[in-house]
Amino acid sequence: MIKHRGFPGRLPSSDFQFTIRRDNREGATKLIRRERHADRRPADRRADAGFMEALWLYFGEEPFERGNLDAGRLSWLFGREVVPAEDPFDPESYEALLRIDVGRAQASFPEAFDGSGIWQGKSA
Repeated sequence: MIKHRGFPGRLPSSDFQFTIRRDNREGATKLIRRERHADRRPADRRADAGFMEALWLYFGEEPFERGNLDAGRLSWLFGREVVPAEDPFDPESYEALLRIDVGRAQASFPEAFDGSGIWQGKSA
């Protein structure tokens, strides 16, 4: 499992995890598309935006390996803003390639692309 050095481990001042420390002996947790409902808590929405901003700043438009990125956090964006970058795609592989669907991500999380520094704790 590749570790993305320099990628934030969590949203500052929160328990919202962005990365994992070690791989699961039983294999990578399967990425699934989690539904985001309109009544989600503001903190959850802020964590999604912060994670999206961190992905954008770290990877940009280039495909990236899943590696030590948290499956739970990825699953909130998977299938919409973060999509498979290979076919066939293995949702249970640490080596799976993903990419940001930039248009969709900018529409869903404009604050993640405006330089406000959500994942750095610069905005509330």
